[in-house]
Amino acid sequence: KGEVGTKELDEKVRRILRLAFLTTMDRNRPFGSFGTQEHAEAGRKIAEEGIVLLQNKNNILPINLSKTKKIAVIGENAIKMMTVGGGSSSLKARYEITPLEGLKKRIGNQAEIIYARGYVGDPTSNYNGVIAKVSLEDKRSPAELTAEALKVAKDADVVLFIGGTNKSDLQDAEGFDRKELGLSYGQDQLINELVKVNKNIVFVNISGNAVAMPWVKEVPGIVQGWFLGTEAGNALAAILVGDVNPSGKLSFTFPVKLADNGAHALGEFPGGDDVTYKESIFVGYRWADKQKAKPLFSFGHGLSYTTFEYGKVTVDKKQMSAGDKITFSVKVKNTGSREGSEVVQLYISDLKSSLPRPIKELKGFEKIALKAGEEKTVTFTVDKTALSFFDDK
Repeated sequence: KGEVGTKELDEKVRRILRLAFLTTMDRNRPFGSFGTQEHAEAGRKIAEEGIVLLQNKNNILPINLSKTKKIAVIGENAIKMMTVGGGSSSLKARYEITPLEGLKKRIGNQAEIIYARGYVGDPTSNYNGVIAKVSLEDKRSPAELTAEALKVAKDADVVLFIGGTNKSDLQDAEGFDRKELGLSYGQDQLINELVKVNKNIVFVNISGNAVAMPWVKEVPGIVQGWFLGTEAGNALAAILVGDVNPSGKLSFTFPVKLADNGAHALGEFPGGDDVTYKESIFVGYRWADKQKAKPLFSFGHGLSYTTFEYGKVTVDKKQMSAGDKITFSVKVKNTGSREGSEVVQLYISDLKSSLPRPIKELKGFEKIALKAGEEKTVTFTVDKTALSFFDDK
């Protein structure tokens, strides 16, 4: 229509071409890189530090390879690619190490690993041109898959159930909500059956969100494994056998049931054209605290293979003005027998607010590495921005 001249158009095209010439079109590009060994190592470290040890009764983890002869690995997510699917989060990664591959690579001939699928969730083996290493097609009936899993589990020293969600529609994918908080594909029922034949079971939850765990009291080991990228299998194996001490903490609350979430408790989900956030500021752990709803696993929760002891919290002043800062300090000691990292978290409470406020709010956190017996002092300094809130009146 002549609203934009060719001069402006040429300049915009030139910018796109300039970027292309400097990156993907130049094999010897002077700027940037992707898919390198350095990227893989960084991704693995991030994955290892993000994995959360949720439950570890009787110290079932880490797996003691000097005493373990047979490991049963059960679950579709042990062999399923997770860098693909989910909508716009789908990637074309250079490679992806599955949990089963990572375990076999790390354990080698130190113990026998036997795999059973246990259930069929999403048999898709081709996402956006990315073809799975192994076909996920399986014509066996649920009864046959269950029978195989139980047989494998019965004779094992430890059972690793690697399940959870996936990137399919109605799972952890954009554009669709999950139908339920519980695990899909009959996983809950399968776990209940597995516990009957072997009490030494660890559930590794591969997901981007919380799931219900009605069997939580029966399963001694629970690990939140997330979607960990190309080095997923190597990172998980390192945590499970104890090469790496877990130090991740939950970034959201795992509720026991949907009604423990404000949106569901107040009947506003899923809503229509208009949705009223009746829970106000009380979302996540703030809602759980307000309602005194005991979560399955709390925001900020995460265990370690060592133990930590906190000293008394000290503060540098008892009063502060709007222009002041206040510093909190606490000593943290590794009281266990191995090195580990702890995420120290600072929460505050506003006891005399003019408006309703959460019982506690996270205002600072820091991860520190401590050798066995080592002690460090952690300090947090906050100013009025951390203590302020919005008054809509």
